[in-house]
Amino acid sequence: MPGVPGGAGVPGVGRPRRSAGIGSLGGIGLVLAGALSVQFGSAVAALLFPRAGALGVVALRVTIAAVLLLVVCRPRLRGHSRGDWAVAGCYGLALGGMNILFYQAIDRIPLGPAVTLEVLGPLLLSVAVARRAASLMWAGLAFAGVFLLGQGSLGALNWAGAGFAVGAGAMWAAYIVCGSRAGARFPRVDGLAVAMAVAALVSLPLGVASAGATLLEPEVLALGLGVALLSSGVPYTLELLALRRLPAGTFAVLMSLAPAIAALAGFLVLGQTLSAVQCVAIALVVGASAGAIRTGGADRD
Repeated sequence: MPGVPGGAGVPGVGRPRRSAGIGSLGGIGLVLAGALSVQFGSAVAALLFPRAGALGVVALRVTIAAVLLLVVCRPRLRGHSRGDWAVAGCYGLALGGMNILFYQAIDRIPLGPAVTLEVLGPLLLSVAVARRAASLMWAGLAFAGVFLLGQGSLGALNWAGAGFAVGAGAMWAAYIVCGSRAGARFPRVDGLAVAMAVAALVSLPLGVASAGATLLEPEVLALGLGVALLSSGVPYTLELLALRRLPAGTFAVLMSLAPAIAALAGFLVLGQTLSAVQCVAIALVVGASAGAIRTGGADRD
């Protein structure tokens, strides 16, 4: 799952590039810490599935995150055009859809493969933005990795879970594009706060219909707060700080490590093991993502 708002995951879409400084090493640490927080937050969310279901957990995460963002950021709601609100609404729908589909995926397949399939969305967006022949090589390498992933364990990687993960990837790409446009129209992180509220309005009715009063149980609420902080609050803060210290290209390449970090979180928290073939498949997708991002960055130098 993405952690940072505004489309920083694809150079040329969203945040401006920054030159490396003295704090680069610290910035790398911040990015990795944020990525660990996101993926371990997803692992904790999976622990909640037996109690609240995937839709219930999404509702808790997004709603709590929306409340926190609205309270902390206090976005200015006046003075925006209809076009601004339309962009924020699309941003929120993409954010909500990405979370709903991704949590449906990790309810069915291991976390590492789910993130590997999800990252195809930003990868293909990066290839499209780059418009270079070399980008096709990275896309081919990524699809080779996905093919190996399916060959590694068809029993664990069922079609429904894989389809939800790919759908989440498409929503992730839309989230990047809409986040870029919202960032240009709203100050600070106001666009993200509004979008998160829209995502909460979409996901909360589904969660209530699925889990009902279970969402109000103290233990479930506490774990939901933990998921919201790990998957949203902590990584957003760390990654925004990192973007002040790192070039956007370096940041994006580090974010491409998400499938590997997700596999580690799935192993440590959920006891999910992967075959050697699946590990190679994840490595191929990580390498393809990093290569595509670097190619895209070079195309704009």
